[in-house]
Amino acid sequence: MKILIIGGGNMGMTYAESFLRSHITSKDDMMILEKATDKTSGLIKMDIGTIHLHPEECMKRADLIILAVKPQDAPALFEQIKPMADPQQVFLSIMAGVKIQTISAGLGVKKIIRAMPNLPAQIGMGMTAFTSSDEVTRIELVMVQNLLNTTGKTVYVENESAIDAATAISGSGPAYVWYFMNALIQAASGMGFNPSEAELLVSQTFRGAIELYSKSNLSCEEWIDKVCSRGGTTEAALHTYRENAVHQDIMTGAVAALHRAVELGKGG
Repeated sequence: MKILIIGGGNMGMTYAESFLRSHITSKDDMMILEKATDKTSGLIKMDIGTIHLHPEECMKRADLIILAVKPQDAPALFEQIKPMADPQQVFLSIMAGVKIQTISAGLGVKKIIRAMPNLPAQIGMGMTAFTSSDEVTRIELVMVQNLLNTTGKTVYVENESAIDAATAISGSGPAYVWYFMNALIQAASGMGFNPSEAELLVSQTFRGAIELYSKSNLSCEEWIDKVCSRGGTTEAALHTYRENAVHQDIMTGAVAALHRAVELGKGG
């Protein structure tokens, strides 16, 4: 199976490296299309496949084409590659907000899979939600899921609107975690820890809490109850969070991300 990745950015290269590392494909079957000439030398040094500047050189040879460009660049890309698109090719899009119908109309193709990965895919710890058009066969869908699984966990969703929701939760989610971590690191620094000590305290706390959660059947609320004792330090912090509606603010932020994902799909 020959794979063409359009877009030599972070996620496109994460996929290329992950596919090769898992031996699910080879460099001989990997092609990268990147129009920015200033990036090509760096891509060539990565030695992950054949680098192309023009779609005429590679489009027709691909079985799977991964659209890994910014959503605002989609219209121009569609106009450029539509004459070379083959209805038998499978198109996997990781463009936030760009709907299957938009891709189908823009390229004149029907076999489309839409996925939303996140940044931890770079270390094989990603979370990807994906869905597909009816024309994608079961075999093709399994083939693509195997590729996506090389970057972490995946979940298939029947309703395409769930991809926008996944964008707001798992796609943007790492930034929410780092935002909270950064606040705790700053708090630790304010309490007298040096930067390296503050980072260690916070990062290991997050790592341990996540491991505990993932290896048990307890809910977040149940784990909170285990840490929180009446009149204790944890209760004091949680009381402040509740007083300032931090829980609601986090939910409101996620909804704002969802609305933006929907806007991107409409060209907003």
